[in-house]
Amino acid sequence: MMNQRIAFFDFDGTITTHDTLLEFIRFSKGPFLFYLGFLLYSPWLVAYRLKVISNQSAKEKILGFFFGNMTLAAFQAHCDRFAAEILPTLLRPKALVEIKKLQQAGFVVVVVSASPENWISGWAAANQVPLIATRLDIKEQRLTGRIAGRNCHGKEKVNRIHEIFRLTDYQEIYAYGDSSGDRPMLALASNPFFKPFR
Repeated sequence: MMNQRIAFFDFDGTITTHDTLLEFIRFSKGPFLFYLGFLLYSPWLVAYRLKVISNQSAKEKILGFFFGNMTLAAFQAHCDRFAAEILPTLLRPKALVEIKKLQQAGFVVVVVSASPENWISGWAAANQVPLIATRLDIKEQRLTGRIAGRNCHGKEKVNRIHEIFRLTDYQEIYAYGDSSGDRPMLALASNPFFKPFR
């Protein structure tokens, strides 16, 4: 078992050029509502930047404003359109080459993302990449605007990885990230890569 190798990739900013949550909101709601929403919720974003509230709290405020009470079917339809029309334009070619190279070398390649799984899962499945991502809370087939469990960010990325993988089984562990939220995941790796595709 010790000859196995695994690589963990952050998604937003590492595999993609932009934060896909922001791009998804702009795509699904249009520029006017996008800017209005962030103007209205700017105090919460400032509070997050100042570490007064958590990343999860700030994200739930944004999700609640834009998508709270939306049916899951309508939300997923937006996600599928975004994944087909916009996501391919955001992918970094160098990151895609690295993923294919690692897969061909026998690595298990895993994407670990703080963004909701809803618009990443199709791409991940098409590329034979297991996905660990934030899950949205659903009640009676509608989005509550909250996150189910914990936002998959920072230490939670490590917690979610340990739920699925026994890392002692792997001789080599690679990790790729681009932000402070990826630092705990990078610390797991025998070979960490910070902002490798810029």
